[in-house]
Amino acid sequence: MTPVQGGVRGWAATRKGHLSRLRFTSLRLRLVVVFGLVALTAAVSASGIAYWLNREAVLTRTQDAVLGDFKQAMQNRAGTLPSHPTQDELQRTAGQMANSSQRFGVLLVAEDDNGRTVYASSGGLDGFSLQDVPASLRAAVNKKQSVGADSGNKYAYHLYWQRVVDHGTPYLVAGTRVIDGGATGYMLKSLEPEAKDLNSLAWSLGIATGLALIGSALLAQAAASTVLKPVQRLGVAARRLGEGKLDTRLRVSGTDELADLSRTFNHAAEALEKRVDDMAARDEASRRFVADMSHELRTPLTAITAVTEILEEELEAETGSMDPMIEPAVRLVVSETRRLNDLVENLMEVTRFDAGTARLVLDDVDIADQITACIDARAWLDAVDLDAERGIHARLDPRRLDVILANLIGNALKHGGSPVRVAVRATDDEVVIAVQDHGPGIPEDVLPHVFDRFYKASASRPRSDGSGLGLSIAMENAHIHGGEITAANSPEGGAVFTLRLPRDASALAEESEKDTAKNGDA
Repeated sequence: MTPVQGGVRGWAATRKGHLSRLRFTSLRLRLVVVFGLVALTAAVSASGIAYWLNREAVLTRTQDAVLGDFKQAMQNRAGTLPSHPTQDELQRTAGQMANSSQRFGVLLVAEDDNGRTVYASSGGLDGFSLQDVPASLRAAVNKKQSVGADSGNKYAYHLYWQRVVDHGTPYLVAGTRVIDGGATGYMLKSLEPEAKDLNSLAWSLGIATGLALIGSALLAQAAASTVLKPVQRLGVAARRLGEGKLDTRLRVSGTDELADLSRTFNHAAEALEKRVDDMAARDEASRRFVADMSHELRTPLTAITAVTEILEEELEAETGSMDPMIEPAVRLVVSETRRLNDLVENLMEVTRFDAGTARLVLDDVDIADQITACIDARAWLDAVDLDAERGIHARLDPRRLDVILANLIGNALKHGGSPVRVAVRATDDEVVIAVQDHGPGIPEDVLPHVFDRFYKASASRPRSDGSGLGLSIAMENAHIHGGEITAANSPEGGAVFTLRLPRDASALAEESEKDTAKNGDA
């Protein structure tokens, strides 16, 4: 028994391109894709959740700190202003409020003693202005709320905030009024540093996702190699088994399911090898029995044939010395002896084919002359219409060609009746001989079996004049030449047997001789 190890790997290497295409377009690719999709989904989900949580944490922390400072500044700074402050008082207070650790811009709005609206911005004329505050936020800041237990409000004015984006930069805008009258304050804080931090976090998470995807692909490749390598060895071993190498076995390692599969394969291969060996032994014994029986029958059959020839001469004599009561029995013995003699000869020919000892004896043959000689030797000249040009030569075995023609034409005469038409055409490489009868044709269910040994088209007539081996022997003789015979029904009626033979069978004969010499040396 030959374990499939280095030999299988070497065999697989000769088909590297084919097997690699099979691997990467089937299970291996699906494993890598599934691993990649799972890893991508997990990484994207984790990255998205992490980004969202960090974004909310960063923005909420910054927002709470800024709003807390702004609210405290409004209480401590803007709350100390008079009800109708001057422009200078507002500007000084706005500057003090902006001088905070959070570095936000401040805009204060109030009415002076003359009833005019005055503005003060921590950034001067080019700084924070009322136009930078969304209208909805201004409306909410200036809206007075009802105060009382029913409304749930302790104060008439509240602090409101809103996130806005201006030219790609995010800002936090907030506003409130001083309780019990006074200035209204607005705050503007740039969130660009936080946005940059969040962008850096997004890039980091994206890179981590890409690395996770690459890692999952490598892991999937490694897992696929580990899982699929035994499967590939099993596939290679199965192909070797299908090629007839019944001693193929798999190396078994481990105790997992793949190891159990390898053991099952080895048991199946061992049982198959034993079954095939048993069948081959029985087949060889059967062939040897037929061959021995045929040889053993020839000696008594020769004596019987000699006696039947004498009896046949007595039947044909004009003296009439034979008793009329036994004449039918004698004729039956003569015909059955001939049939038995033909059967023994056919069996011996079949055993030579089965044993591989049949050989070609080639000669230059004129096809038309060969067909004429065949039908003339069997007195079929009046029953056969030959359509063949003289001068079509081929290098074939004349005796085996005669056997083929005799079986095909005799079969056509027996089952189709005369006249039988034999047509010959030739190309540069082959000779084609078509034998057509004018009978009822061959039933469709019989066509696939006409060349089977001992096949009878009618189960009700298991015994006939033929042995059931003629067409089978004709096919074997065609195969040994490198040709073939096909059977079909003609649209015009009747059956057509088409013989195709090469113009020169020398190469096949030389190859057969080499095989014989090799087997003899072995």
